Amino acid sequence: MMQSVLLQQIKSKNSFLCVGLDVDQDRIPSDLKDEQDAIFTFCKRIIEATAPYCVAYKPNIAFFEAYGLEGWKSLEKVMDFLNQHYPEIFTIADAKRADIGNTSKRYAKAYFEKLEFDSVTIAPYMGKDSVEPFLEYKGKYAILLALTSNEGALDFQLLNAEGKPLYEQVIEQSKKWKNSDRLMYVVGATKAKALQKIRTLIPDSFLLIPGVGAQGGSLEEVAVNGLNDTCGLLVNSSRGILYASSGSDFDQVAGNVAEELQEQMAFHLRQKGII
Repeated sequence: MMQSVLLQQIKSKNSFLCVGLDVDQDRIPSDLKDEQDAIFTFCKRIIEATAPYCVAYKPNIAFFEAYGLEGWKSLEKVMDFLNQHYPEIFTIADAKRADIGNTSKRYAKAYFEKLEFDSVTIAPYMGKDSVEPFLEYKGKYAILLALTSNEGALDFQLLNAEGKPLYEQVIEQSKKWKNSDRLMYVVGATKAKALQKIRTLIPDSFLLIPGVGAQGGSLEEVAVNGLNDTCGLLVNSSRGILYASSGSDFDQVAGNVAEELQEQMAFHLRQKGII
């Protein structure tokens, strides 16, 4: 199963770092502008520089969709490159998909079969029949939005319903769905203190934690409140790694930033007795 491979990666690399591939052509270094596929070339060099320090990659689908057919071709090339050269590294389609059952089946087919991702982020608002089609794939995972970092999270996720915030009810309800052992959850790094309560609800689940770095989340708070006995965290950094340098050395600097995060993560893994 992919999760056992993921756990092996965490221990061998002393890391729970996920690198988000949010590729903005306006921020790609100027010396790549003349490349036939600048998006792919940028991603490839980032991947080669950061692979020793991370256990997951998370292409943000919107950043590829924005460029139409050419963007999708770039995404396919990125996934072919990852699956061919780094098959042990966990891949996440940050797509936030979900719809009525037969539509979700098509989304699942696209991301799990065509693009060969290991997981996809899912919006839970439409309920179990919109999520369960993603859970039918053995060795694949649906990463359910639970508590996010954005300002609009206050609109719904923290609404009090039956004495508890809505996001807690989403988590509790999701555990009843078929193949719920294939669920992971998104919890924003800026909500680190809520991780203590979330861990009582899903002590063994993997949590994808965006928001460390550019969005102001604290890696230390996330680690202290979110690590379980086997790790159970994927902490994502996107802009802080991708655009650490705007020069021709962008990949080398990205690798340096990833290594620094990996060293911090190794400290917390040792503190927890995981490595």
